[in-house]
Amino acid sequence: MSRKKRKASLFVTGLALAGLLAGCGGGGGKEAASSPAATPAEGFADYSGGFPEKVSLDIPVYERAFEGWNVTDNFYTRWIQKEFGDKYNVSVNFVPITRSSEVTDFEQLLASHKAPDVIFHYDMPQALAYYGEEVLQELNYEEVKNYAPTYWANMGETIEQYGIIDEKNTFVFASRPNADNFTSIIRKDWVEEVGMKMEDLTSLEKYNDMLKKWKEAGLGTTGGSLIQNSFNYNYAFRDWPFDEKYRALYSDLSVADFTTVDTERYLRNLNYQYNNGLIDREFYLRDDDSKIKAEFVAGKTGTYGTYLTNNTDVFEATLKNNPDAEFAIVPPHAGVPEGLEPQGRAYWPFGMIMGINYESTDMERAAVWMYLDWMSQPENLFFLQNGVEGENYKLDAEGIAVRDADFKGESVLAQNNNKDYWALVTETAQYPDPETTLAANKRSWSPPGHEYLVEDLVKYYDEVAEFRTPDALYTVVLENVNDYKADLNVLFQELYLKVALAPEDQFDKLYEEAKQQYLDAGYQEILDEKQEAIDAGQYK
Repeated sequence: MSRKKRKASLFVTGLALAGLLAGCGGGGGKEAASSPAATPAEGFADYSGGFPEKVSLDIPVYERAFEGWNVTDNFYTRWIQKEFGDKYNVSVNFVPITRSSEVTDFEQLLASHKAPDVIFHYDMPQALAYYGEEVLQELNYEEVKNYAPTYWANMGETIEQYGIIDEKNTFVFASRPNADNFTSIIRKDWVEEVGMKMEDLTSLEKYNDMLKKWKEAGLGTTGGSLIQNSFNYNYAFRDWPFDEKYRALYSDLSVADFTTVDTERYLRNLNYQYNNGLIDREFYLRDDDSKIKAEFVAGKTGTYGTYLTNNTDVFEATLKNNPDAEFAIVPPHAGVPEGLEPQGRAYWPFGMIMGINYESTDMERAAVWMYLDWMSQPENLFFLQNGVEGENYKLDAEGIAVRDADFKGESVLAQNNNKDYWALVTETAQYPDPETTLAANKRSWSPPGHEYLVEDLVKYYDEVAEFRTPDALYTVVLENVNDYKADLNVLFQELYLKVALAPEDQFDKLYEEAKQQYLDAGYQEILDEKQEAIDAGQYK
């Protein structure tokens, strides 16, 4: 990895933006607008034949602790170096970022001047925090358009709509097609063993009744984990329809809402489940996916939230311990109190949010744009998403890659189908038309022998679409969020567990005290600052 030693002068745009080239869309399903590093416009150096000196390009990649997978050195990182790096005189280095503690990793790398050229995050509050720390360059979108014409054709409209902060060109994005493969699975055999059916789980009350029966039958509990880093736990406990300004004030992935009636409802239910032995008694010790998954695989818990993929090992591992296990998707109403709706957080219309490290040089920045454009070429994206034809997959009559689930050769994909590499340009695999894309997604998401799970996932996703709404997107930096969020996140864990684990007859007293402590620790100042921005119309 390169060790950048100087702070590059910020590249301030002085050019008017040209007309939009095209609307946003998935990079995998479009014809290339032109080859990468096309003939440069006036004022931009020509790197189409390669950089005049070796450029060290540092790209972050999530480290998810997949067994046997080296995120920085594998078949695909070597292929990227050969196909892109060697062609343009670029040394492509992958910088591992731990998924569960990515902000800490980035902050430590920034502090030691070893951060990658791209600083990314999935959620805008944290991206704005990086902007507020002045660790991102101001961008010239004409430069992006010049060195990355295909990428810009796919994403230019979205970039110009959402990437400008304080009237400064700050971010670029990956596309986000309307799809999601994260879900909660449940031990269907446990449900049926206590005399119930999946269709009986029509409310939180019915779900808790089922958990009581699980306990009485000695089966196990519902799964649980420590709330950390992302705070969307109370959506199903909110009133419907919602008030837009209320939503803008209290919805924030980076700072927990702890003081609303929505959170009170959530915590009261958690307290009830804990005191009645319905949830994993040590849920607060499950602070990463491997720990949560281990409880499910061992047959101690009956639910587990995960991304469905065709090469996940959770079902095979569970069946080794529990050969009679059967699985289903948790119905969306199962966690919703009676009278409310299965609300959820909709994604913004973009995926990965990316800025350029303030210490990156002009050539390193240009190399980032060229890399995004190279990856946006359909043939390169398809290779990263599917692997080697004849080894990883075969094409069917529809042109869809049909995976060999048993393939274990050198070109085997990561457990999430290499997404952590190609997520820089799109969130899901894309084909030329929606029908083919959906069919391909189903195959990519379908665990062998459990394809029915994906059918239910898609059905439920469509059924509750109207109840998924995006959080407000502030167009100014919320200074108090940046100043207080780290301390509030630590305090939140202390307070929410104190309330959740308390005896039921002490819940009201302890929750009122905890709310006031949280407000006094800085949350009230955050609410005041947000309200000011809302009143000024500084949000979308």
